[in-house]
Amino acid sequence: MAGNRTNSSSSPKAQKAEILSRLFDSVHEGVYVGTITPTRTITLVANPYLKLMFGYPTETDPSQVRPFDTDRFTDNQTREALIERLKRDGAVSDYILRLRRADGNPMWLEITAHVEHSSTPNEITINALMRDVSERRRLEDQTRDVYHQLLQAEKLAALGQTISGVAHELNNPLATILTWSERLFDRPLDDTSKRGVETILRESERAAKIVRKLLTFARKRHTTRTMVDVNQVVRETMALRTYEQSVTNITVIDGLTAGLPATFADPYQLQQVLLNLIINAEQAMQSAHGRGTLVLRTWHNIEDEIVVLEVNDDGPGVPEDVQLKMFDPFFTTKDVGKGTGLGLTVAYAIAQEHGGQIRVKSSPGKGASFFVELPARKGAPKKDLTRRPAPEIKVASIKDASVLIVEDETALASAMAEGLRDVGFSVDHASDGVQALELIGTHNYVIVFCDLKMPRLDGVNFYRAIAASSPALARRVVFVSGDIVDADTERFLEENGCRLLTKPFRLDDLQQVAREALE
Repeated sequence: MAGNRTNSSSSPKAQKAEILSRLFDSVHEGVYVGTITPTRTITLVANPYLKLMFGYPTETDPSQVRPFDTDRFTDNQTREALIERLKRDGAVSDYILRLRRADGNPMWLEITAHVEHSSTPNEITINALMRDVSERRRLEDQTRDVYHQLLQAEKLAALGQTISGVAHELNNPLATILTWSERLFDRPLDDTSKRGVETILRESERAAKIVRKLLTFARKRHTTRTMVDVNQVVRETMALRTYEQSVTNITVIDGLTAGLPATFADPYQLQQVLLNLIINAEQAMQSAHGRGTLVLRTWHNIEDEIVVLEVNDDGPGVPEDVQLKMFDPFFTTKDVGKGTGLGLTVAYAIAQEHGGQIRVKSSPGKGASFFVELPARKGAPKKDLTRRPAPEIKVASIKDASVLIVEDETALASAMAEGLRDVGFSVDHASDGVQALELIGTHNYVIVFCDLKMPRLDGVNFYRAIAASSPALARRVVFVSGDIVDADTERFLEENGCRLLTKPFRLDDLQQVAREALE
C-alpha cells in the first residue's frame, strides 16, 4: 500500500502541489487560466477536461486550447458582451455562452470566472470554470416547446368551445342575408341600389369566410382522408402560385425528397396549410426587398416516423416575441384589413387534427423556416360516403316537387323558401321536428331540408322517425347546419348517406342541392 501514499520525505508544499495537480487533472469541469485580447486568446492553463469539452485530442498542448478566440463564438457581439461584462463587474457567475468546438459544432457552456488582473485596457487575465450544459439546454428547450404546444392546444380548445356555441348564431343570419341579397341582386335595380346589394353580398361572404376558418380549427368538419403523397400536394399547390411568383420575382427551389412514405390526410386541408405558409412567405419577402427565394424541402424522419415539409424564405425573419404568439387566434402583424389573424391558427389546427404539428425557426434578418410534421403511414381510411340507391319517389318536374323546410329560424326559413320557389319548387315550413312529422303525415313531400339543431326534436331523431315510416323520403333529407358537427353526428351522417349543406350557403348552392336530390 506504500505506493498509494504521499512520499513522507516530500515537503508539505510539494505534497499540496501534487494533490492540486491530481485534482486539476481529474476534475469534471473545464479549468482555464488565460488572457483575452480584442482579437485572440493567450492560454496559460487548460486542464484535460477542457480539452475534452472542446473536442481537442488529449495530447494537444494547452496553449493551443483557446476557447475565447473570435472564431469560437457564433457571433462577435457575444464575445464583446462577455469582455465588457468582465471589465465592468470583474467577474461572471453561471454565465451562459454558445461557443464552437474544435470541429466547428456549437455547444452551450456555463462559465464562472473572475478577472485576475488587467495588464492593459484591452487585455484581461481570467480564471474560469466551464461546464458543458448543451444537454441541459436541449432538455429545457424541449420542455419549453412541449409547454407551448400544450398551451396552444388549450387556447384552441377553449376557443373551439366558444365557437361551438357562437357559430350557429352567426351562420343563421349570414345565410339569411346572403340568400335575400342574392335574390335582390337578380331583380331590376337602379345603379345605386345595385352597388349597395353588391356590397352587402361581398361583405357577407367575407364574414362567412371568417366563420368558416374558425370552424375549420374549432373542429370538426367533414374531411376525406386517404393515403397522400406530400410531394404531390406540394407540386399541385405550387402550380397554383406559378403566375403570382413569376410577376413578383419569387424564385422557387425544389428540395423535395423522392420516395417519401405516404401520410393519412385530407389533401385539400394540407393544401390549405401549404398555401397559407407560401403566401405568408411571399408577402414577407416582397415587403422586405421586393423579391426573394422560396425553398421547399421534404424528408422522412425515420427516428420519429414522420414526414417533414419545410417552407423556407429569405425574408426579414420573425422576431422571437412574434414567434410565441403567431399561432394565436386573431394575432396578426399585417395592416388593418389585410389579414384576419386566423390563417396560421387554422394551419396549426389542421396539422394538430392530423396528428402532427407546425413549428417555426427564425432569426431577425435571416429568413424563416416553417416545418409541417405529419405521421408517416398512420391511420386507416374512412369508409367512402355511402350513397343510397335512388328512392322510389317519382317526380315529373320541379313543378311537381313539394319541399319541406324544417328550421327554427323563421327569417332563414323564409329566405330559403323564396329561393326555392324562384326555381319552381312548392315549399312548406315547419319550425321544429315535431311539427314537421305532423306535416309529413298529411302531405307528399319529395325533399326535406332539416336543421340539425332544433327545439323539441333535433335533426338526427327526426330523421330516425321518418326513416321508420317513410324510408324513401328519409333518403331525400338534406341536413343544414351552421355549427360544428361532432364525431357522433358525423358518423351518423356517413352511415346513413345523408347530405349536409353548411351554413352560410349561397342561393345557387341551395338550389343545386335541391335539384340533385331529385335525381
